[in-house]
Amino acid sequence: MQYFPPALEKLTEQFARLPGIGHKSAQRLAFYILSQPPEEVQAFADALTGAKHAIALCPICQNLTEGDGPCSICANPKRDKSTICVVASPKDVVAIERAREYEGVYHVLHGVISPMNHVGPDDLYVKELLGRVAEGPVREVIMATNPDTEGEATAMYLSRLLKPFGVKVSRLAYGIPVGSHLEYTDDATLMRALEGRREMR
Repeated sequence: MQYFPPALEKLTEQFARLPGIGHKSAQRLAFYILSQPPEEVQAFADALTGAKHAIALCPICQNLTEGDGPCSICANPKRDKSTICVVASPKDVVAIERAREYEGVYHVLHGVISPMNHVGPDDLYVKELLGRVAEGPVREVIMATNPDTEGEATAMYLSRLLKPFGVKVSRLAYGIPVGSHLEYTDDATLMRALEGRREMR
């Protein structure tokens, strides 16, 4: 039995397709949209279609940008082009930029190697990374994929590919989060914290 008009059901179904949105949340969003003035709904729809049409991939690093030109990071003359930080998604760029410590540039793979999900190296922007390193002048490539099985496998795979280029390949250090306690830390995290230890100054 259908309780709501077909148009409302269709809107609910579309919201439910979003990641992390269940049917109840989708229904709540659909009712919220219906409660808004027409101009607000139109502005929301315009923002959706506008973003889809305007946003593209940077021709250099594959991060998100507007138009055909390079993204704001690649276009910034103050960024160190000799250091490339490799990340899985554009969201990771945002996370690293929040720290305000990194001054190099990025390369976005748009995923990680995952045989279980049928994602191989050819599905990622690996060739583009190798092309950038080959062109130079790149001194260091930082692997900043997640410290899970797929992230580690991707980092190891890229490290082997980059070895012939003679560049330094490093991995982000992973350890004990600030504010946590050693007794609650798992063995793998403790091991990484010990491996990544630094001299105190």
